[in-house]
Amino acid sequence: MKSAVFLDRDGVINVDTGYPHRIDELEFIAGAPEAIARINASGRLAIVVTNQSGIARGLYEEADAHAFNTHIQDRLRAWNARIDGFYLCPYHPDAIIERYRQDHPDRKPGPGMIERAIRDFHIDRNGSFLVGDRQTDIQAAQAAGIPGYLFTGARLDAFITPLLSTS
Repeated sequence: MKSAVFLDRDGVINVDTGYPHRIDELEFIAGAPEAIARINASGRLAIVVTNQSGIARGLYEEADAHAFNTHIQDRLRAWNARIDGFYLCPYHPDAIIERYRQDHPDRKPGPGMIERAIRDFHIDRNGSFLVGDRQTDIQAAQAAGIPGYLFTGARLDAFITPLLSTS
């Protein structure tokens, strides 16, 4: 079993421009590719867990979110970095698209995406942690029984490096 670093997407890996979903909108947070490369080098899995309520709001389709994630993965290759798994939650209780209108357990602060990844990848909670930019990310981590850290810095690699050596 491996441990993992769970990462929120918008605001942690890429700049949150307000429901980013088009590949031309991808702008990495400073140090994000380097941070992911360090996670990979540490032997931990890099797993993205992201609420994508823009889908439920009818702003874009699930296929757009998957294409954006694929583009992130493609761009990370330049740093010899990779995401091992992407989990997204398209649900929202106030969705305008009926099939997405629910308070789904995957929606953070619920731990559903983290729990699914733990099962899918046989992740050891010991040594695993989450980095997010909102309190709901931290609550999801706590509900899953792993530490959560609120990213507020300028560079993700500078933020994550000490966590990799202490977790």
